[in-house]
Parts: sequence; C-alpha cells; structure tokens
Amino acid sequence: MAKVTSVNISEQKGMQKHPVSEILLKIRHGIVGDAHAGDWHRQISLLAEESVDTMRAACPIPLTDGVFAENINTVGIDLKHLPVGTHLRIGETEVKVTQIGKECHNDCAIKKAVGKCVMPTEGIFAVVVREGTVRSGDEIEILEARA
Repeated sequence: MAKVTSVNISEQKGMQKHPVSEILLKIRHGIVGDAHAGDWHRQISLLAEESVDTMRAACPIPLTDGVFAENINTVGIDLKHLPVGTHLRIGETEVKVTQIGKECHNDCAIKKAVGKCVMPTEGIFAVVVREGTVRSGDEIEILEARA
C-alpha cells in the first residue's frame, strides 16, 4: 500500500522545505502557505522515499524530509514512471500529474555535495483536482489517467 511519509512546505522560494503536520490543497492554488503555490502546472511536488534512500547512501550530509524541495514524500509507489495525466487520490484529495522531473538548480546544496540530485529525474509535479488536507500516513491510490 502506497502512503505519504511526510508533508513539507517552505515560505520562501529557493529554501529547503520543512515538515509540517498537514497541508491544505486548494484548486487553482496548490498548497496553502507554500512559496510555490499558484495557478500553474507545478503546484505540488512529490518524491519517493525510495529515491531519497538512493541518495542517502552516497551523500555526506543528512537528507531530511523536504531537502529536495518536495512537498510530499511517498513510499510504495513508483512515481517516476507514472505518465503525465495520471490522477492520484492522496487521502481525501486528488491531484493530476503534470510533469515528471525538472531542471536542477546549479547551486543546489545536494548537487554540490554529491554531484547529482534526484528531483530532475525522479520527482513529479501535480495540480490539485479535489481540495482537502493531506497528512503523513495518508494512503495514495493511482486512479486512471484522464485528460
């Protein structure tokens, strides 16, 4: 069973995100209180714990939840292979995958320490389809891909 392991926000762009007890997802906005919120295609970022674990083995610095600027950490779901357009039920909410990976910032602390970052190839982005609250421990279900 796929689950949320951490929910994270940052109040300013360019900062590492930090874990919070819950996040509120809003349509055409993203996560209330997160610096990356807005009416655009990358409202929410998700990253699998399995991806973070591969980096932990090679990284000399501690890799805590939110270190890759991800909003939601997951376990038990192969995020990087989900096609764009896939809908995910996360707790009481629903999101739609809009992008796989992104360009990494050259000044990323992780990239400097290890030489690479997992977000460009293994992180995914989504928009809110159904509003609600997401917490650590919430179940994740892959729904059918829709337009």
